[in-house]
This record gives sequence, C-alpha cells and structure tokens, in this order.
Amino acid sequence: MPFLLRVELPDVPGSLGRLATAIGEAGGDIEAIEIVEKRHHDQTAVDDVMLDTEPGIMPDSIVSACNALDGVVVLWISRFGSSNLILDLEAVEELTSEPARALNRLVEVLPGTFRVDWAARIHRVHGVVHATGAAPADLAFVEIERAVRLEIDDGTDGETLHAGARIDGNQVVVVARRGGPEFLDSEVARLGHLTGLAFSISRD
Repeated sequence: MPFLLRVELPDVPGSLGRLATAIGEAGGDIEAIEIVEKRHHDQTAVDDVMLDTEPGIMPDSIVSACNALDGVVVLWISRFGSSNLILDLEAVEELTSEPARALNRLVEVLPGTFRVDWAARIHRVHGVVHATGAAPADLAFVEIERAVRLEIDDGTDGETLHAGARIDGNQVVVVARRGGPEFLDSEVARLGHLTGLAFSISRD
C-alpha cells in the first residue's frame, strides 16, 4: 500500500542514506524522494518520500524507525492514492505542451506536484471553471494578491489546509490537503511561480 511520508532531517552528507536504510529495515520500499525545502538557517531539509509497505507492515513502525534516527522528525504520513510524483520541471513541460490549455493543465498537474487532494481554478464571476475530481463545485472566489495560505470553508469534514495563488484580477488557483501536512513557505512560493508561468504561457 502506498504511503507519503514527509520528514525533516539534517541537511548533511549521509542523512538520506541513513533514512533510506531505516525505512527499508522497517519494511518500507522507497519509490521516490523529493526535496521539498532546504532550511539553511539550521541546516535541515524537508523531504517527501513516496513508499510502499510489505504485507502486514504498519506505518507506525516506519515512523518509529525514522524518528529513532538522530535529528530526524517525521512531520506527516498518510496513505497516498498515487505513486506518481510530478517534479516542477515535468509540470512546466506539461504547461508548455499545449499553451492554449496551460491554465487547465496547471490545475490538473497540481495534485501530483504538491501532493494535494484537489485543485481548482476559480473565476470572480463564474465560480469554479476547472477543477480536479475531488474539488467542491461551489468554491467562492478569494481576493488575493500573491500566493498565500488560505483559511476557507470548502464544506468538507475534518481539517483541510488550503493555499492559493493569483492568476490575474479575476482568477485564482486554490489547492487543498485534508489533514496535512501544512503548506511550507517554499511550497507556497512554488505555487505562485508555477501559476505565474502558466498564465504567461497561456497568453503567448
């Protein structure tokens, strides 16, 4: 069963190898790793690890194995429906493949790029104009000037975290994660950059 693990670890040589060894010894099989954020002020990094587990292995055992490593903290783990991690460069390639559909393609690649449950493009007047399958149909337009974390009520149960970015004066993109992890500053910035790029491509 696939899981997504978000972990903070020392940004020093050998840390990732020790993490991979601990996950393997606990019964996890790493499918992909992506660096989400490097924190130069304290020499740590935040990585997303896509992994699968052997039959009968509980995620708690993998979390315990990771947390037992010096300087390693598991920030979040959850079942994940897809093993497809989309890197930013791959997302850009998708946006440029069909410039006329760049804004719609942006919405479609955001869940894999940011490991979110859904994404939606919302128009000030027309409401949701394009969204992935899990997005609510009646999301309201939000007035934002840049990419930010959002506090909105999307009508879903439980704790859902949101972030959004401005496309232009009449459109925004919103993404959501149910239950976490929280959106890091680097992720919010990346969302803003990709959204701006998609808008520029769509106008060419």
